[in-house]
Amino acid sequence: MNHSGSCHCGRIAFDVEAEIGPVLECNCSICSRRGNLLMFVPAAQVKLRTPEADMSTYTFNRQRIRHHFCPTCGVAPLARANDSDGNPMVAVNVRCLEGVDPHTLEIRPFDGRSL
Repeated sequence: MNHSGSCHCGRIAFDVEAEIGPVLECNCSICSRRGNLLMFVPAAQVKLRTPEADMSTYTFNRQRIRHHFCPTCGVAPLARANDSDGNPMVAVNVRCLEGVDPHTLEIRPFDGRSL
């Protein structure tokens, strides 16, 4: 299934080809503050519709995850990292996908704070 997503102002816009299954609610210091609900997909399934240069990036702790956010509205629709096998992955904040009601999703807690 194809989903369109964006930040609030639309400066960051993307499409993701994926079925939304259970999503993760991470309790790490950044995800808990942002209220992220995440699904993880191979990077090839995400296509930016806006220039990558329009995103700002924040890293912290082990510097492995590149958290992308909009410098205009502040919304963080996605993050990039590699999985344990070195494959490029994208964590999509499903709250930023059009037409997706997060109240209908299965939400699984993830203890990112302990990592």
